[in-house]
Formats: sequence, C-alpha cells, structure tokens
Amino acid sequence: MSEASKTIRVSDTLHARIKAQNREGETLNETLERLLGEPSLRELAGTLSDEDAGTMREAIDASHEQHATELSEQFDGAE
Repeated sequence: MSEASKTIRVSDTLHARIKAQNREGETLNETLERLLGEPSLRELAGTLSDEDAGTMREAIDASHEQHATELSEQFDGAE
C-alpha cells in the first residue's frame, strides 16, 4: 500500500465480520475497499469545476457517439 495509512479501532465483533468477508490472499484493507465500493456520484459532487465538468461531459458524449457509430457500422455490415 503506497498511500499513508491510519490505524482504526473496531470491536472484536466487527473485526470478525470483516474477516469473514476476507477472500484468500486479500488484506483487510483490500476487503474493506471491496466492501465499501467506489465513491458514489454524490460523494464526487463539487469536486470538479464547471469548466472541467463540461469538458468531461463533452468527452463522454463524444465517446457515446463514437460507440454508436461503430455499432451501427458493425451491424449494418452484417446484413
């Protein structure tokens, strides 16, 4: 783990519950990351400037258009 780390205290019961979800070869940190999942969109709200958000929206839209074009070409050519 290359990030700085913190120590947290959890009850024995919670520790056992986390450990029960632990997969073979997985650290407790990895187990917690897997169980918690990625940040939700709500958690990400406000992290981008309006300009950056607009740029990302444009890139996503362009990607969707490109994907639709590729699918259309693929299926139109299959007939």
